Parts: sequence; C-alpha cells; structure tokens
Amino acid sequence: MKIKYLTFLFLIALFCSNVNAQEFKLGKVSIAELEQKVHPKDSAAVAAILFKKGQTSFVFSENEGFIVVLEVTMRIKIYKKEGYNWANKQVAFLVGNGTSKEKVAFSDAVTYNLVAGKIEKTKLKSEGEFTEKVNKYWNRKKITLPNVKEGSVLEYKYEIRTDNIGMLREFDFQTDIPVNYSEYITHIPEYFVYNTKLKGFISPKITTEKSNQSITINSKERSGGGWTASSTNFTTDKIDYLQTKTTYVIENAPAMKDEAFVNNIDNFTTSLVQELSMTQYPNRPIKPYSTDWNSVAKTIYEYDDFGPELNKTGYFEEDLKAVIAGLSSQDEIITAILNYVKATVKWNENYGYSCDEGVKKAYKDKVGNVAEINLMLTAMLRTAGLKANPVLVSTRSNGISIFPNRTAYNYVIAAVETPQGIILLDATNKYSTPNVLPFRDLNWIGRLIRKDGSSDEVDLMPKMASTDHVTMLYAIDAIGKITGKLRRQRTAHNAMSFRSKIENVKEEDYLEKLENENQKIEIADYSRTNEKDLKLPIMETCSFTGTNLCEVIGEKIYINPLLFFTKEHNPFNKETREYPIDYGFPFIESYNINIDIPEGYVVETLPKSAQLNMEENIGGFKFRANASGNKIQLIISHQINTPIISSEYYSMMKDYYQGMITKQTEKIVLKKV
Repeated sequence: MKIKYLTFLFLIALFCSNVNAQEFKLGKVSIAELEQKVHPKDSAAVAAILFKKGQTSFVFSENEGFIVVLEVTMRIKIYKKEGYNWANKQVAFLVGNGTSKEKVAFSDAVTYNLVAGKIEKTKLKSEGEFTEKVNKYWNRKKITLPNVKEGSVLEYKYEIRTDNIGMLREFDFQTDIPVNYSEYITHIPEYFVYNTKLKGFISPKITTEKSNQSITINSKERSGGGWTASSTNFTTDKIDYLQTKTTYVIENAPAMKDEAFVNNIDNFTTSLVQELSMTQYPNRPIKPYSTDWNSVAKTIYEYDDFGPELNKTGYFEEDLKAVIAGLSSQDEIITAILNYVKATVKWNENYGYSCDEGVKKAYKDKVGNVAEINLMLTAMLRTAGLKANPVLVSTRSNGISIFPNRTAYNYVIAAVETPQGIILLDATNKYSTPNVLPFRDLNWIGRLIRKDGSSDEVDLMPKMASTDHVTMLYAIDAIGKITGKLRRQRTAHNAMSFRSKIENVKEEDYLEKLENENQKIEIADYSRTNEKDLKLPIMETCSFTGTNLCEVIGEKIYINPLLFFTKEHNPFNKETREYPIDYGFPFIESYNINIDIPEGYVVETLPKSAQLNMEENIGGFKFRANASGNKIQLIISHQINTPIISSEYYSMMKDYYQGMITKQTEKIVLKKV
C-alpha cells in the first residue's frame, strides 16, 4: 500500500535508531564459535542460527512517499554436511504489479573457517549472487556463500525496500534448525497503526518504548505569479511526532521438528505478522485500511490478467463444440471438458492466480501456468452452459494466511455450482477427476469468485473416502514357505497418487522395489488394469512367494496374518502434540485375507476379534478373525472419516494407533498334530 505526499505541510521520516542488542554484530565471529562441534542443546542439529536480527523502519521520499525498509542480519553455524544448504539464501521481491515495487540488496556476506588456529574469511563473489525470474510480478535474489565446510560460520545481511506498507514482511523467529537468539525491532511513527499477530507456540519477550522525534524539512513557497528560481522562497519546518519502538526477543528457540501428518510446518512456526489497520495524520480524518477476504477476491478478479481472461472464448469455441457434441448430462460435459483441457495444455509447473502469457497463447502453445489452464477450463465450462467460477487457493506449501491479503493465494482452480453441491476441478494434473484434486490443493479453505464480484468460502477438503482394498489368498507349507495371490484396488486420491507414482517407471524397476520393500518376496504374473481409465479404480494383481514371512520354531509356525502389510510403528510417538493431524482426505484401508494352513497342523492361537472406535466418529478399526478346519479368514479395516483432526484428540489418536498396531502384530500360532 503506497501513501503519497499530499498537500498537508508535514513530511516525516522515521528515526531509525542504530540498535545493537547485546554483542551480536557482524564481523565479530569468535574462535569458540568456529571450534564448536555440536549444538549444546541439540546434538542432532545439522546447523544453527547463532543470531538473527531484523529491523523495520520507515523513510520518506518526496518522489515516492513512505517506504518500508527491512534489514536482516544473520550468523549461522554449520555442524554437518547436511547443513550446507544454509549457505544458500533467497529473497523474493515484487518487480511491479501496477501498485508496488521492491528492491533487495545483500551485503557483508562472508564465510569464516578456522585454519591452523586462525580465522580465515572468504567473501561472497559476484558469481555467487544472482537474480532469477519467478513470474512477471516476482523475482528472487539468491546468494550462495563460498568455501563452506563442516564447522564454518556464515554471515550476511540483506535489505528489502518496499513501498508496500500495507503488510509488513513476516518475521520468523523459528525454523527447522535451532535459533540461539532472534530479535525483531519495529520503529513505527504515530501516524500508522498496525494489527499485530504472533503465530506459533513460543511467546517472545516484548518491550516497548516511546520517544519524541522530529525532522526538519524544506518547503517551497511561491511569491508572485509563477514558479521561478527568483520567485521561490524556501522555509524550514520542524515536524514533531511520537515514535514507538517495539522489540521482540526469543532465545534458544528449538528446531521445528516435522511430525507425521502435518500440513505445512510453517503454519506453526513462531513468527510475527503485521497488517496496516489505519492511518491517522494530523488534522486529517482517520483512514482505515484493514480489508476482508471479499474485497481481496474482488480486487483479484478485476486484475487484467484474471477476470478479463475468463471472457476470452473465441479461441476455443469451435473445438469445444466437438468435445461436448452428443453429451447431455452435466457430469459427462464436466468430465469431457476437464479431460480435454488436461490433454491439450500441459502445466509448466508455475504457480500463481495471474496469467503470465494469457489463455489464448497457452492454448496455442499447448503449455501454461496454473491460472492459464484453470481459467481456460472455467471459461469452457461457462461456454458449455454451466455455472462455473474460479476458486482462489493457497496451496499446502504456501501455508495459511492470518490476514486477508492478495499474496495469501498462489493458485486457482475451477468450480461448478450444482443443486447437489460444488464440484471442484484442477486440470494441471493428468490424473485428477471431478472433486479429486491434487494433494497440493487440499489446504483448508478456498474462495470462489463470481462475475458480480461476490465471493464465498469453499471447503477444499474432500468428503468422499479414498479406498485402498487388498484381497489376499495364501497357503503356508510345513517349512514356512508362503505362496499366494494378491489383488489391490485403489480409488479417488489413493488412485491418483498411485498413478502419479508409477508414471514413467518401468514395470521391472517397480516390481524389484516392491519385492525388496516387502521382505524379499518373489512376484510373478503381475498385471495392472484401469491405469488410464480414471473413472475406474486402478487395480494390481499378482502371485507372490516368500520364505521370510513367518517363523517356524520347533513344531509351531508363527504368522502375522497381514504379512508385509502389517503396521508395526506408531506414527504418533511423542508425549504431546501441538499441531493438527492432517491426512488431507478421508480414507478406508481394508483387507480380506484367506489362509490355508498346512496339512497336519491345527490353529493353536487365533487373535480375537476386536473393534476400536474413536470419539466424534473420527474413525475406527475392525478386526474379525475366524478359523474353520484348515482355513482361516480375516477381515480388517482402518478408517479415518475426518481429514483434519484437532491436536486435542492427539492422546486418543496415539492410543488408537497403538491398539491397532498391537492387534495387527498379534500372531496366529499353528501347532503340528
């Protein structure tokens, strides 16, 4: 948000105090820091941030108005080779979206090593710094520090200058390595009021102090009838204002540890976000700036590279007639158009809700970004008479924004509104189908925008369970060799994931890996059906033989009935959890197993049937076992009905998984008679 100099007398610039908290200064690397072999509080850490300091200030330019300057200084310790990636730093910046522009500059980038007891400095060279284009709005400036080794200490500083004062850059106090000391300071004049929100689970120490500041400016006064050097008088004005300095400090922040079924760990990283709430200039009315999601969506829709692109239809109209010719049902038309776009335009893997080259060029060149593909899809659906609209999405990797703002979204999909509900579509993935979106899209809530500018929240999380059904028939001989047949059938998101996994993988390579991952079984007669027919479940069938699938001890045979499908490890192994459990979609895993026991043996021990149910119908586990003569039958299922589960249920989930694993690992015992 850019605020220009208007007609009132005052001009202000924020007094930027040169704060150097404690002894943390660039260039003051110690021998002790270089000699340190492991992090004192996290011996597994591959690197650590010894200090990170950020400072945001405002400066004024008569030509540009107010701009925000963020300066960040870092010192990083490298412990292991796995931490070498911390020698790379990149900063994204706007190159112009019609309203804002930014500049990024790196400086003081140095690698320190200890050589023969002395500190050796290696400065960043020009070839280690470069800029790359992300899209027409964004670039990235990157540096790669030189001469990095185990034990190195790295330092650098970067500065971002922006005329976007509406949303200050998010400051992270935490990351996936330990942070010994982090400090963030803001200097904000009384004329700007920000909403401030902290994410994460660590509370910083916050101190504030107010001070009177003033600046002296020169103004021009006109005498006579025109502006000339001789008719211009210069006056000096002193402007007094109140400044608030706020300091946020966190010491010894632990590394963020990724856990099972976490959406995006950055959603829970301790960080600070600030959004401009209002401006209050002297002798001027208060002007509010906080926005809402409806306003954000409407603004995006009106961009030239968004809404107007939906109105371009001439380039595909004749082709579309052929695509939907003879089709009458809504579902047939939707599927046909989706499949046509998927087959016609390849995704170039560029994200964004704005078109780069435009839908017409993407159609002609048969390649485009997310917006070009899915806005094209939306336009075709509309042309076919369907009530179709775009849906703005923040992908899982982009996280979830606290404040309404345009950068909260980085993706767009299509939606068709029907009496039965909304059908969501994404043509960037060749294996997607109606309401089966790529996993990256499944991130809580999107926003559907209509032609009239109205918008609504859309739940992106699937309602239909994806299934993974396994049928096994196998026989055990007296020496413990198992021979059997297997059929596995996957639907919905499980099917899409599997189709993507095996794409471009040779069958022999896939089977070799499958054999090695499943106790060295031997697979024969392998076949796969419905690989390309997305309307149907994808199915695998094979025969298998294994000599390591059960134990023979004396005259007894011990078998895990699920064989290589047995779950042995609880993914929830911590005492407590602060993050939601995010599966992405509901699912059902089921097994139908029939076992023939060897002649001369009887069942001595058969696991008892059991059922585990979770609260709030979150899910359940069923285990049914029955023996008759020389045959054993088991029916087992594990079902999760809710894609996102609050951390308050963590203890229950942990116990549920432990109970399920205990039951699955109970052995059938056969005794020789």
